[in-house]
Amino acid sequence: MAAKALNIILVEDDDVDVMGVQRALRDVTAAFSLWIAHDGVEALAVLRSNQVPAERRLVLLDLSLPRMNGFELLRSMRADPALKSTVVVVLTSSTNESDKAAAYRLNIAGYLLKPMGSARFAEVMDTLTLYWNSTQML
Repeated sequence: MAAKALNIILVEDDDVDVMGVQRALRDVTAAFSLWIAHDGVEALAVLRSNQVPAERRLVLLDLSLPRMNGFELLRSMRADPALKSTVVVVLTSSTNESDKAAAYRLNIAGYLLKPMGSARFAEVMDTLTLYWNSTQML
């Protein structure tokens, strides 16, 4: 049975990283739809709209964002009954252990470090889609 498409919301303000994720996702075999939000405010608007199907929804979240950072977005999502169970994977350059611990306390599904180079981005996206397709998520 073929895997259902994944609805990915990438919350990232760095255009180079956006292009890296887009390029890496094109290289993986998983079916997906991708939406881009450049900060937490825009991400909340996308999540609360009807643009992105609620089924098989995954947020890839950078922590360092303008207007509303990743932690503020996570707190807003977890306080919103309609968004609190949304699956979030942090994709960040922060190696700070306190950032990692704080993110996990906000019920993220994973904490991935942004890789350097397009080959590593493809590896990370491949691992992420393998994880997603191996779990029994909605």
